[in-house]
Amino acid sequence: MNFGKKLAALAVAGLALVGTAACSNNSNSSSSSSNKIPKVTKKTTVVFWHGMQGAQEKTLKSLAQDFENKNPKIKIKLEQQGDYDNLQSKITSTLQSPKNLPTITQAYPGWLESAAKNKMLVDLKPYINNKDVGWGSVAASGIKQDMLNGAQIKGTQYGIPFNKSIEVLIYNPKMFKEYGITKVPTTMTEVKKAAQTIYQKSNHKVVGAGFDDLDNYYVLGMKNQGENFSSKIDFTGTKSRKLLNYFINGEKAGYFRMPGSDKYLYIPFTNQKLAMFVTSSSTETWIKQAAKKGFTYEVAARPSKYTMSQGTDIYMFSHASAMQKAAAFKFMKYLSSKDGQIKWAKETGYIPVNETATKSDEYKANKDFKLPAKLEDILNSNSLYSVPVIKDSSATYSQLTPIMQSILSAAQKNRNVEKAITTGKNKFDAAWKQ
Repeated sequence: MNFGKKLAALAVAGLALVGTAACSNNSNSSSSSSNKIPKVTKKTTVVFWHGMQGAQEKTLKSLAQDFENKNPKIKIKLEQQGDYDNLQSKITSTLQSPKNLPTITQAYPGWLESAAKNKMLVDLKPYINNKDVGWGSVAASGIKQDMLNGAQIKGTQYGIPFNKSIEVLIYNPKMFKEYGITKVPTTMTEVKKAAQTIYQKSNHKVVGAGFDDLDNYYVLGMKNQGENFSSKIDFTGTKSRKLLNYFINGEKAGYFRMPGSDKYLYIPFTNQKLAMFVTSSSTETWIKQAAKKGFTYEVAARPSKYTMSQGTDIYMFSHASAMQKAAAFKFMKYLSSKDGQIKWAKETGYIPVNETATKSDEYKANKDFKLPAKLEDILNSNSLYSVPVIKDSSATYSQLTPIMQSILSAAQKNRNVEKAITTGKNKFDAAWKQ
């Protein structure tokens, strides 16, 4: 599923509290530490905090070993910190003692806003432009520009994209055929029409469509109406009402659904109780594990102009020595390279951050997942959008799922929806003012 989401408001507030102390305890700055980039000439250890588990952790270990074999002077010390919530908490608490931070870490940019403000992160632009440890230029990196932009904090390139996913539409082609859906929906209007048809023709036994990530539903729904995610959004305004009512009406009528006690929609989907759903591209991994023999599914572009680019980036802390920073960036370069990203994508289901990898025959020929053969076309039809790194955006984003759940539950149970929307507005507005 979308492993890096649901950012904790408390942790973000904690970042703000530790910012001043962290600055005073850290004599290195991102600019001064990056002026001179040495070649890695002696044994150097890079500590990498991450939140990968299962097959993903196994693949990360394999990539680290491959890198060490090619760079015998560099040791990559992988330190697994639990899931993303645990990783975020560990970073937040350790920011109070910068010397105990790792060399590099997986993170979402919103976790590190105060760390960047207080010069605890390294500006990676000099490393990107360095021909020894980097590529010589941004263009030469081959990394998708939209993803690089998503790893910036207030315009500075503090992160390098690593494990990424996008929102897609996953559907059951046999059900489409059975209930007379001849065209895969490409707009939200078409999703609604197809969902109503499936629900009616199945005698209410199959829900037509669902949305796995309610926070993304709201953020992208507003973006597709021209509204960036910010405190300027009026939660009870015309555009927001239109977005809410689209889902509310579907929940009331039964042709739409959100995750319930099953938590994730791949479960009713693989049980053939749901015909299609919008979800993270990484959900393919879970569908393959849950589906019974003979079950078929297909992947298509999210039925909207914009899709969400999600997943963590890799950030470097400024307390590290110059040699550690150089060694760390060589590893970051390797992880985002064509070969590194093809291996990562093939074994984990994440999408490549590297353009050459995405377009390669080797990646497209991967038969273990449906997405590789279609990803290039999907990225051509969808524009990528990320949650902006602005004050309180992470805290507010984390509130959207419970806000939406309350509203949609009220609709589903024929309770006072208007009261739930008003309560949601109060929580939404309050989150922007922490």
